Amino acid sequence: MSTTSYAFRLKPGQDLKQGIQNFVAEKQIKAGWINTCVGSLTEYNIRFANQPEGAKDNGHFEIVSVTGTVSVNGSHIHISVSDSTGKTIGGHLMEGCKIYTTAEIVIGSSNDYNFKREKDGTTPWEELQVEPVK
Repeated sequence: MSTTSYAFRLKPGQDLKQGIQNFVAEKQIKAGWINTCVGSLTEYNIRFANQPEGAKDNGHFEIVSVTGTVSVNGSHIHISVSDSTGKTIGGHLMEGCKIYTTAEIVIGSSNDYNFKREKDGTTPWEELQVEPVK
């Protein structure tokens, strides 16, 4: 499998999800994954398990983890953040997560696959479909 690694930084005030999506679009990543992301936020918007809407808060939060699959055909990203007491929460990354000081992100990708998100009948949602590139 041939892989490529990308590293980039988002700066204060940028939106984490939009920044990742913009990078994926700029690099035309068709099958990627987030290797790591560390940084901090002043606002978060995270959708918790089985909830229809995101939960929001303002303050200062450490980005503990970001993980997921990314593609120009659709991405699925989760985030964990902690507050000043170390209390950690996590869930589905939504737009509205604003960078405080930095977000340092490393993404891997493969040209051997194409990731898509489509309904396949196994769940009511668009799920990951992995297609080998011929």
